[in-house]
Amino acid sequence: MKPLPALELVTRLEDAEWLDPVSKKVRKVVKRAIRPKWARDVLHGVPIGHPVHPLAVQVPMGAWISAAVLDALPGNDKASALLIGVGTGAAVPSAVAGFTDWTQLHPQQQRVGLVHAAANITATGLYAASLVARARGSRGGGKVLAYLGLAVVGAGGFLGGHLTYRQAAGVNHSEEIPHRFPSGWQPLAALADLPDGKLHKIVVAEIPLLAYREGESVSVLSDVCSHLSGPLHEGKVKGGRLQNRVDQNGGPGDGSDPCVVCPWHGSTFSLRTGEVQAGPATARQPLFETRVSGGLVEVCLPGAE
Repeated sequence: MKPLPALELVTRLEDAEWLDPVSKKVRKVVKRAIRPKWARDVLHGVPIGHPVHPLAVQVPMGAWISAAVLDALPGNDKASALLIGVGTGAAVPSAVAGFTDWTQLHPQQQRVGLVHAAANITATGLYAASLVARARGSRGGGKVLAYLGLAVVGAGGFLGGHLTYRQAAGVNHSEEIPHRFPSGWQPLAALADLPDGKLHKIVVAEIPLLAYREGESVSVLSDVCSHLSGPLHEGKVKGGRLQNRVDQNGGPGDGSDPCVVCPWHGSTFSLRTGEVQAGPATARQPLFETRVSGGLVEVCLPGAE
């Protein structure tokens, strides 16, 4: 079966560089409006482990589809208007979460995402106009506007599906690592060859790993950022005993948990646990167990000995 012709049109959006100036202006507005880091992390979905936007859109979509069914049946004008109002109001926080994620995507993803957002904003406007028409007594006009809104939001949903499943926006880009890494202990490197307190990339079984040595201890994560596959070894270390070896008075460092900051979008992960410390990433980095045997550092996936 051949793909629908519409798919080719959507694919062309990925290369529509004329959208970039608009994207740049919108990014500035969104970043200026949502400044607190904790607010961005909540909207990204760090606390729940996956993006908030796909979950939030269930409310307006469910309300609008239900309203469409009621509009097709007689005697449901009030119930339909109520559902349209609920969907229109719920579209706002959903859009805020979506735009927050969108600011941290690749240019090709942002181009498709911008048109996706435009479609959803247009649909929300049509539903708002439907409520106004109904309030003025134009039930037929209100229904037409609502059905137009449903068609437009359906097109926006198609673009959202392309963005997520074809362009992999919002998915865990490190999910496959545990399935590809061989079981049992694998040699990593000689302990003496690992730089102390620095990030180091090592490929084991064709899997890029990130090693961080603290004295005799070595932490190992996947080097592929779970957000958008950024190379973590090119990032920077934040906190940790070795990074803060001495304070301003010449004393020991603060001993805080060392973290790696992705060089692409600033996602921050604990080097000791792989847990997300700051978004836009929502999925933790795969963590490897380590041991030192005869001066050789070995790694193993937890439970795969």
